[in-house]
Amino acid sequence: MSKKLKVTQIRSTIGSLKAQKKTVRALGLRKINKVVIHDDTPCIRGMVNSVKHLVKVEDIVGE
Repeated sequence: MSKKLKVTQIRSTIGSLKAQKKTVRALGLRKINKVVIHDDTPCIRGMVNSVKHLVKVEDIVGE
C-alpha cells in the first residue's frame, strides 16, 4: 500500500508571490476547495511546504 496525500486549496492565490502561484498550479489546483491526490514523495512534500498557508494536506493510505 502506497502512501498518498490529499491536497485541498483553502485560500486564494491573489496577492501571493508568482512562484507560489506557479507551485499551486503545478500541484493541479485551480480553485478554492479543489482537491487533488498525489503520491507522498519528497518533491510533492516540498511543493506543499512552500505553499502551506494556501493548502490543507491530509495523509491517506492508497492502494
